[in-house]
Amino acid sequence: MPVIPGTQQQKISCWDRITMGFTMGFCVGMTSGAILTGFAAFRYGLRGRELIGHLGKSMVQGGGTFGVFMAIGMGIRC
Repeated sequence: MPVIPGTQQQKISCWDRITMGFTMGFCVGMTSGAILTGFAAFRYGLRGRELIGHLGKSMVQGGGTFGVFMAIGMGIRC
């Protein structure tokens, strides 16, 4: 990677990489959970408060699961 004159390169610590991996994985997991569970919940017939509760729970579970796996992957790469 070329160094641009006049800029400073920062060393990224392993902990920062792990938290960045968890954050990226959490966002991807929540998005996929919203899309997949949203369609399934509509087909199942959930509406209103039931839909929001079910969707929110599955989004956090999907985000947490995928975030942990991404954090482990980033930790292995350190």
